[in-house]
Amino acid sequence: MFAKRLLHKVKPQNNAPDGSITDLELQLVLHYGIPYTASILAFDPIQRLLAIGTLDGRIKIIGGDNVEGLLISPKKLPYKNIEFIHNQGFLLGILNDNDIQVWDLECRQLTYSLQWEANITCFAVIHGTNLMYIGEDKGLVSVLKCDSEEGKLSRLPYNIPVKAITDSAGISCPNHVQIVGILPQPCCSGSRVLIAYDNGLIVLWDVSEGHVVTVRGYTDLQLKGGGSANLVTEGSDEVQDGSLDPVQEDKEICSLCWASNSGTVLAVGYINGDILLWDISSENGQQTGVSSKTAVKLQLASGNRRLPIIVLCWSSNHKSHDGGGQLLIYGGDDMGSEEVLTVLNLDWSSGIDSLRCISRVDLQLTGSFADMMLIPSVGSIENNYTAALFVLTNPGQLSVYDGTILPILKPEEGKVSAQAKFPVVVPTIDPYITVTKLCLLPMGGSSFEDFLKKSYTRRDTEVPILSAGAKWPLTGGVPNDSFSYEGKRVERIYISGYQDGSVRIWDATCPILRIMFLLEGKVPGIEVDFQNASVSALDFCPLSMTLAVGNECSLVRVYKIQESSNESSYHIVSETKHEVHIVQHGEGYNCIATFILTNSPVTTLNFVNGGDKLAVGFESGQVAMLDMNSLSVMFCTYQISAARSPVISIAIHANPQISALVSSPKRPTTDNAEHSADRVLVILTKDAHIIVVDSITGKLISSLSVPTKKDSAAVSMYVIGK
Repeated sequence: MFAKRLLHKVKPQNNAPDGSITDLELQLVLHYGIPYTASILAFDPIQRLLAIGTLDGRIKIIGGDNVEGLLISPKKLPYKNIEFIHNQGFLLGILNDNDIQVWDLECRQLTYSLQWEANITCFAVIHGTNLMYIGEDKGLVSVLKCDSEEGKLSRLPYNIPVKAITDSAGISCPNHVQIVGILPQPCCSGSRVLIAYDNGLIVLWDVSEGHVVTVRGYTDLQLKGGGSANLVTEGSDEVQDGSLDPVQEDKEICSLCWASNSGTVLAVGYINGDILLWDISSENGQQTGVSSKTAVKLQLASGNRRLPIIVLCWSSNHKSHDGGGQLLIYGGDDMGSEEVLTVLNLDWSSGIDSLRCISRVDLQLTGSFADMMLIPSVGSIENNYTAALFVLTNPGQLSVYDGTILPILKPEEGKVSAQAKFPVVVPTIDPYITVTKLCLLPMGGSSFEDFLKKSYTRRDTEVPILSAGAKWPLTGGVPNDSFSYEGKRVERIYISGYQDGSVRIWDATCPILRIMFLLEGKVPGIEVDFQNASVSALDFCPLSMTLAVGNECSLVRVYKIQESSNESSYHIVSETKHEVHIVQHGEGYNCIATFILTNSPVTTLNFVNGGDKLAVGFESGQVAMLDMNSLSVMFCTYQISAARSPVISIAIHANPQISALVSSPKRPTTDNAEHSADRVLVILTKDAHIIVVDSITGKLISSLSVPTKKDSAAVSMYVIGK
């Protein structure tokens, strides 16, 4: 049926003048791992879902019950904001072109899109509601509502312009200031919101009353109030009192977060590498104004050129909700220093004026920093009890730290490495993946039953365990206790070869792949040159349960299931010699032979005759036929293509009339045609040359050059029908 539809492509359709197949819609069903272009994180603490936005318009969803999904935007643009509407089944994403998208997680599709007319600079969802704030580069704060049934967005008439804030506070401010942060204040049911502007102005706004509650960071007010700040430098547990530098304080805000569960202390990171902890609470019943002790300055380095504070996160102590905790910082070190994530253990149980920096610890990053997020414990959504710290680095790596160790990290431990990484089912970078194959397994048969029994005795991939016995906080993408493999039949397997010469085999029957075998390139006790070279070709015969692996240094390794742990024979075969060695092996796949035939990389492998023979194609244009029963070389052609073009595909065919179909008028069928009555090999080279050879002797039967466009290359070949 597929072949019939494929051939119809050459006939123009009524609804497709170019001849394309309009009714054949290919859809992505499953996706494993984290995209390489991952750049931003979001988390739903109720449904325990993690969203990872990318730079190319994709969002990966990972959650409980083995949930893994990939949302693909019609626009291949970076996401600059993503946020869940908690427990509503909707995810909001904002692209770089200010298109606000609503994704239906149950249907895994884009349900609504709203093109915003201004440049969106910040975005925040009010906890427990379907309302959200939008901040613009012109200083306007707008409010949107998401319909809980259809997911449509509607703009509410309420907004907060800069003029309303300056009039309420009695201050002057430029008309065009950019909003760099919006934080709904905790424990106030969404009635107050903190707004930060790029000129350093910080305002706590009462939404219900429509007036300013508190103003911080404004240079004129600081000078009028005789403001000062407490300074805590690196390695110091004492607080030094010093006046604020007006020039220094009038700096752009880069990041901010609440540093208390009640929303009375705010941590703000600046472009010059400073961090200020602001007291946001109202003093003496006043709604505005600044006291003489409203801020504490933190410095991670003492140099004149420091990195901006890119990201800030806060984790409160369990016992002291508003008197201390851990401030997690990316940035602030001297320029040119090593990339780390800094954890400051702070205490101000006697008031913010008495703040002490108890310790500083640097967390080692794997790759360049992209984003970080604190994952709260179940049931502690607003109390912010941290179960884990997720750190996203490039390319596409997610590291995790147990949240319970953050308060007890000690400086003498040096740079602390991640306790676990996202358990990638199919590694693609470490090691680097080079070739893959998906294979269906036959129903029944003794070899099949043995394969099933042996594979599930190996548990090479387990759910990561953090310190103190804490488990990985998400179950999406990894096996868990609720997912049992016992009694399940293996229907298909996924095989991948790697740059280090290793091969991995997974059970691909269920949505979550499970590792079955890890095959190393070298055979224990036997030294063969280039046996760890990069894998370049794979083929698997389900009838004989035999696996063939070719590498870039012309080696072909053959693996077969071994049922016992006794010693067996291992063959090293070339065109001129045949060595036999006795090796010890365990149960599972074991290497039974290595063939060394040419000095050219292997480009394609193909089992024929039910696994009795193996056809091998090389980059040099040569083709070899190997006998799997005697582990010998039947033939190895010198050259089948005049241009020595690499062999791309090899197919076996039993119909002797195949030669008539591909014969060239310039190259008539030779006298060797009678040898092809059994089987022939149909070979495709990269320069679109088709060659038919005798599968027994390797002698040429016929050939044909397929006309191609300039600079084009053949990539694949399939023989359709008998």
